[in-house]
Amino acid sequence: MRIYPKIATCRRGRRWLAGAAVLALALGGALYWWTRAAPIAPVAPPPPPSAAMLAAGARIVALGDCMVCHTAQGGATYAGGLGLKTPFGTIYSTNITPDPGTGIGRWSLPAFTRALREGVSRDGHLLYPAFPYIHYTRMRDGDIALAYSYLMTRTPVTVRQPDNDLPLPLKFRPMLAFWNLLYLRPGPAAPAQDATTPVARGRYLVDTLGHCASCHSGLNPIGGERHPPFQGGEIDGWNAPALTRLAHGPNPWTQKELADYLRGGLSLAHGAAKGPMRPVTERLASVPREDVEAMASYLMTLQAPATPAVPAPAPPVQATGQGAALFAAACAGCHAQSAPMMALSGRPALARSSALTGASAANFVQTVLGGIPWERGSPVYMPPFAATLTDAQVGALAAWLRQDAGLPAWRDVPETSKKRRKELQP
Repeated sequence: MRIYPKIATCRRGRRWLAGAAVLALALGGALYWWTRAAPIAPVAPPPPPSAAMLAAGARIVALGDCMVCHTAQGGATYAGGLGLKTPFGTIYSTNITPDPGTGIGRWSLPAFTRALREGVSRDGHLLYPAFPYIHYTRMRDGDIALAYSYLMTRTPVTVRQPDNDLPLPLKFRPMLAFWNLLYLRPGPAAPAQDATTPVARGRYLVDTLGHCASCHSGLNPIGGERHPPFQGGEIDGWNAPALTRLAHGPNPWTQKELADYLRGGLSLAHGAAKGPMRPVTERLASVPREDVEAMASYLMTLQAPATPAVPAPAPPVQATGQGAALFAAACAGCHAQSAPMMALSGRPALARSSALTGASAANFVQTVLGGIPWERGSPVYMPPFAATLTDAQVGALAAWLRQDAGLPAWRDVPETSKKRRKELQP
C-alpha cells in the first residue's frame, strides 16, 4: 500500500518534466519564428584576392583556429567532419572550403559575416554554438573580409558530414534562438584603435579571434560559458587550466615563456603543448611573433592574487617506491637528467612540466596513456603507455613524481586513469 503514493509522485514528476520540455520547445520555436533570419541569395565566387590580402587572410584564419576544428583526422583541410564532443552529444564541423554544393562556395561576404556575427547559416538555419560565434561576433569588418577572401581560395572539397549525434530536443535548431537570447551579444565590431597597444591588441586576439574562453572557462548546464571567464575548464577529458593563475603555482609562467609556448607549442620551462592545445599552437606558429607576444601580454594582466595551496595527504611509501621503479623502467631513458634527450636539447625536468605541476591529474594521465603523437617537423614525441601500465601503476608513478617535485599528491589518480582509458578506446 505504501508504494502507491510513490508511484503517483513519480508519474506526476515525469508528466511535469514532459510538460516543461514541451513548453521549452514551444517557446524556443516561437522565439525562432519571431526572430528568424531570411536566406541570403547565393552568389558567384569572388575574384581572387591580391597576394597581400591572401597573406593577411591566412594570418586571420590561423589566429581564429579555423583549421583546428574544420579538419577531421585524415581528412582534407577545412573540409570539416571533425566530431566535436560536447556534454550534450557530438557535433560535426562543417565544410568551409569553396565547394558550391557542400561548402561555402556560393556564400557572399554578407552571408559569411552573418554566420560569424549571429550564428546563422546562409540558408537561414541556426548554427550550434560549438562554433564560437559568440566570440567571432566582435571581429572587425576588415578581418572578416580577409578570412573570407582566404577561405574562398582553398581547394574545394565535396563531402557530406555525418549527422550530429544529439538528443531529440537539441536536434530542433529553433531551440537555439533561446540560447542566443541568453548568450549572444552581436557586434558592433571592435574599433580600430583597439590595436594601439600590445595589451589592447592581445585582448582582441584572446577574446575574439582566439576565443580562448571557449575552452578555459568551462560550461554551465545549458552550454553557456561560465563567468567570470578564464577560470579553467575541461575539453575532451583534458584540463584547460585557469588563465588567471599562470603567474602563481609551483612553476609560475613569465610573459616570454607564455609567448614561446603559444607560438611553438614548447616552453623549455614548462614542457610541450598536448591534447586540444597542441593543434592551436601549431597554427599560431605561422603568425608573426608580435601576435603571440600581444596575447601573452594581455593574459598576464588577468592574473589573480596568489592563494595558499591546500595540502593533500602524502602518498603511501609503498606507492612511491613502486613509482620510482616504474620511472626507472619506462621513463628514465628520455626523462632522467642524464638522458641524451635532456642533455642535448635542454628540455625541462618533469618537475617543471605543466602536466605534472597542474592542480588536476587529468593532463598527466592523458599524456601517459595516450602519449604525444609525432607530427612532421615537430620536436615533440612520446609513446603511449596505455597498453603497458595499469591504472594502479599510473597512480604510483604520479605519486612518486609529485613527491619528487615537492608537490602534494593528487587524489584518485587510478580512478581518473580508468575513466580516461575507457575514453581512449575506439
